[in-house]
Amino acid sequence: MPEKITRRVFLAAVPAMGLTGSRLLAAPAVRPFRIDIPQSTISRILKRVKESRLPDRLESSDWRYGANWDYMKALAEYWTTRYDWRKAEAGLNRYPQFLAKVGDFDVHFYHVKGSGPRPLPLVLTHGWPGSILEFQEAIGPLTDPAKHGGSPEDSFDVVVPSIPGFGFSSKPKSPIGPPTTARLWHELMTSVLGYQKFGAQGGDWGSSITTELARAYPDSMIGIHLNAAGGGVGNAADATEEERNWQRTSAAYRTAEIDYFNEQQHKPGTVSFALYDNPIGTAAWIAEKFRVWTDSGTALEPVVSKDQILTNVMIYLVTGTAATGVWFYRGSADDRSTARPGKISVPTGFASFPAEMPLLNPPRSVLERGFNLVHYTKMPRGGHFACLEQPQLFVEDVRAFFRKLRA
Repeated sequence: MPEKITRRVFLAAVPAMGLTGSRLLAAPAVRPFRIDIPQSTISRILKRVKESRLPDRLESSDWRYGANWDYMKALAEYWTTRYDWRKAEAGLNRYPQFLAKVGDFDVHFYHVKGSGPRPLPLVLTHGWPGSILEFQEAIGPLTDPAKHGGSPEDSFDVVVPSIPGFGFSSKPKSPIGPPTTARLWHELMTSVLGYQKFGAQGGDWGSSITTELARAYPDSMIGIHLNAAGGGVGNAADATEEERNWQRTSAAYRTAEIDYFNEQQHKPGTVSFALYDNPIGTAAWIAEKFRVWTDSGTALEPVVSKDQILTNVMIYLVTGTAATGVWFYRGSADDRSTARPGKISVPTGFASFPAEMPLLNPPRSVLERGFNLVHYTKMPRGGHFACLEQPQLFVEDVRAFFRKLRA
């Protein structure tokens, strides 16, 4: 994990971090960070891609059998002839990044201060097989809304961390899950960065982590915004027709699409051997999700571009986290919350994207039973990777929700 740290660089970063006065005494725990992957690592990955032998072709013009052979062949060719990691790396380095010792981990995160009169602190959390890449196009509009057609009153101090075991954060020795990650995020936001209260947003595992923040630390939370959520309906006899339809659709989807979840949660060690140091295997495992979980319709190509998919895949490969990212699924079973169960009291907003997997997109009535739902939006387009697919819609809804909560 490369770091370029000098006293001059650190002192230059202090204003961006908001570490002034007494907070400066804690500053040495936060180290400036910049992504700078050795060329030998990039060359090794590309060599493995070039030398890969593709499996026999399944005759199919769609993705019904999993990763589409024609797409994967084209992706591999693009990877080795046109994709530019250094260009992607420069894009990832646009905003200030840091490492901080939080609990047992070196947590990597973006911290970009807002330009408005009273920026609201906001932590954005990715999931699997996503990464910090998901939020790149939202950082500018959220921190500097006036520059992007919005009101300076809607500005945020944005924090985008990498979950331990993902990307540029350090790796756990055994699986962790949402409760531990929420505890780390709370420490990062309050003890390290000095925010007394903050907002949080997430989808996929980011939704579970964000929900756990609200459950375990309600007094620290201004509000939470989700674009995915689990949920039950209580007594099935009381379920509405909409809720029963949702249950049936979710059950069918679970049968067709959730085998990966069971394997990653129950046998993460086996999946780790299949993915680690296997660029084409990792790309196929991840690209299928970027096709099936997105609002891609019937097209062969996912709505997410090859460059975006490959940058996301490369983040796993260059950091050696294709295995430890999978561990999080086992951690979700083993890492139990000690927070009191029941309805979430923290004000909650939900963005319902039409192509989100059904089991994570419950009806409003279900959400109202589990959350203090004060904001709900039916989105016109978009899927599971909400911010990556529809950054403008995502930003607008986050602004609209937290506008209701600004004091």
